[in-house]
Amino acid sequence: MRKTNRIFGQFTGAVITLTAVILIAVIFLLIFSPDKSESIYYFFIGPFLNSLSIGNLLSSFTLLTFSGLAITVAFKADVFNLGGEGQIYAGAIAATAVLIYMPRLNGISGFLLASATAAAAGGILAGISGFLKTRWKVDELISSFLLSNAIIHIIDYLITGPMSDRNSYLLTTKMIDEKFYLWQLIRPSNLNSSIFGALLAVVIISFLLFYTKQGYELRICGMNREFAHYGGLNTAFYITVPMVISGALLGLAGSSAVLGIHHATIKGFYSGIGWNGIAVALIAGTNPIAVIPSAFIFAYLNQAADTAMLKADFPFELGGLIQAIVFLLISSKLISERTGLKRGRK
Repeated sequence: MRKTNRIFGQFTGAVITLTAVILIAVIFLLIFSPDKSESIYYFFIGPFLNSLSIGNLLSSFTLLTFSGLAITVAFKADVFNLGGEGQIYAGAIAATAVLIYMPRLNGISGFLLASATAAAAGGILAGISGFLKTRWKVDELISSFLLSNAIIHIIDYLITGPMSDRNSYLLTTKMIDEKFYLWQLIRPSNLNSSIFGALLAVVIISFLLFYTKQGYELRICGMNREFAHYGGLNTAFYITVPMVISGALLGLAGSSAVLGIHHATIKGFYSGIGWNGIAVALIAGTNPIAVIPSAFIFAYLNQAADTAMLKADFPFELGGLIQAIVFLLISSKLISERTGLKRGRK
């Protein structure tokens, strides 16, 4: 009964938050847009007007599903991965390097090796933060953020230096061979077959968390690490491993962007994916299955703001402001829940 009430409370809180965000967006449209009716129309209907918009919406949903699921795994263990954008970037450059410098691979083996390398790159980067926490009590929130910022500058150097494509007008690496491209599902949009990988990842993580002994132990450590320690669980393991899994999922987001969308690593392409993943996880209430509707809703909000901006002279800054309000409302909800939980423990 308590579990049902808790799930219902999380669902109600998410609905209230998203309703508030949509109402605020409408208010902004009515105040700042020169053509109010047209802006509202394109904000709500624009993402579904044609196959291009629908495909790009689902493409954004795919990346946000990987990102939101990664943050959810970390949250379940009561650790915080704030290095998502660096881990996505690391996964992308790792996958790109494999496919550029090993062109003799066939399509399937290239895809598998690139994906595994991307997952390893993101997992190692996040795992370092988990190791530092277990070894020297370094706050993983700080270390993951700092490591992410450091690796971003290194990757920027690789993109503009040794791996750069001198024939492109973009700051990008060389293109991967066409045989490594993922299947395009709705042309000419960016939607590709990585959407099935994202959904499969949700199923696998949900199974591991709720139907395995290790998943049960991870959730116990996340709920009360001190209790888990005195109960004989290896709490250090359930700090490092969830960070590794989180980073690996973010690395896969990077590889899916390379294999399915950009076909190269473009400087700064990761921007927003990692941070928005945090919002997706919080909206989902750290429930891996709920990441799917949460990622779709957040992708819709992004696509709606972009469509209204292009079609109805919707100011660019207001799209970012809507996202900021999402973070503000969700963060305040999270802080309130954590405060209540601590009081309950006392």
